[in-house]
Amino acid sequence: MNLDDVARRAKVSTATVSRVLNQVGAVRSTTRARVMRAIEELNYYPNLNARTLAGGTSRTLGMIVSNLENPFFLDIFRTVEADAYRRGYEVLVAHTDYRPARLVSSVRVMLGRHVAGLALVVSEMEPSLIRELENSKLPVVFYDVGTARPNITNIKVHYRHGMQKIVSYLHGLGHRRLAFVGHHTALGPLHERKRAFLEVTAEYAPGMRVVTVANVDGLAGGQHAARELLTSGFDPTAIVCVNDIMAVGVLRELRAQRIAVPRAVSVTGFDDVALAEFVVPALTTARIPREEIGHRICETLLADHSSARERPAPGLEVIIETELVVRESTAPAPARRSTPKRFARRKPRAR
Repeated sequence: MNLDDVARRAKVSTATVSRVLNQVGAVRSTTRARVMRAIEELNYYPNLNARTLAGGTSRTLGMIVSNLENPFFLDIFRTVEADAYRRGYEVLVAHTDYRPARLVSSVRVMLGRHVAGLALVVSEMEPSLIRELENSKLPVVFYDVGTARPNITNIKVHYRHGMQKIVSYLHGLGHRRLAFVGHHTALGPLHERKRAFLEVTAEYAPGMRVVTVANVDGLAGGQHAARELLTSGFDPTAIVCVNDIMAVGVLRELRAQRIAVPRAVSVTGFDDVALAEFVVPALTTARIPREEIGHRICETLLADHSSARERPAPGLEVIIETELVVRESTAPAPARRSTPKRFARRKPRAR
């Protein structure tokens, strides 16, 4: 089955079928409907790679993320995908698990597929990739990593402001013994959150005492980090987490050890994924506007196809601010104590 078969069935030229498939040029709605009906009746599947290699226009965007299990990355992907779909594009996604080598491999696969634009929503980076992508002239968006170039737009979150809001809020509640739970803290954006925590808490010295622990990104990682913290001998009144998923794992471990949140220990996250609002207790966190980031990514990658009025300038650095969202997982610091307060145990009933 090929383009000629579809054209014969729809009683149009192959050029008309091509315009319908590529969503370019003016085609009457009745003609478009006839072509689409012929495609469906013949079960025709166009060879998209062949069309691109032959000089056609790619209708695919590439997106590479660090961890699709983390809803933060998934939320951005879903926004990009929805925006791209409305413009007649699909999105091909790859997952690196925070490994630079896998990032390099994924980028080269995307370039080999001749995507129309590429978004890297990752925490890891290989410096040589920046030069390679700049030389490719492909529209590229980096989130959190890399530097802006003529064809590369860089979106960054002001993590220090977000961490400042969290620490200032906890300090105002009387917390002076804080722990930071992180993951992959050697990677730039994640190290930035840890560094911001340490720098901001140092500004409140000498009253502040802080420690940091780390584990893998995920619910289990947060639980294991909390377990390590609680057996270390340090007695925090508040635990600040690098993201919401780690924070939910921390809440799980505190509950397992019968430590009341927030009466005994307050817990905060970062990102404000949907789960943060529905976990018990609902999580205080710093909101990163993921939909705004997704919209900006799609607008930038498809800038050449936008009208002059809505076209974003390429090669810019865009700074995203955070918002403190206060929920039920934080409260005033408890009175000084030697051991964390546990849940009250019920007395056995008299028989």
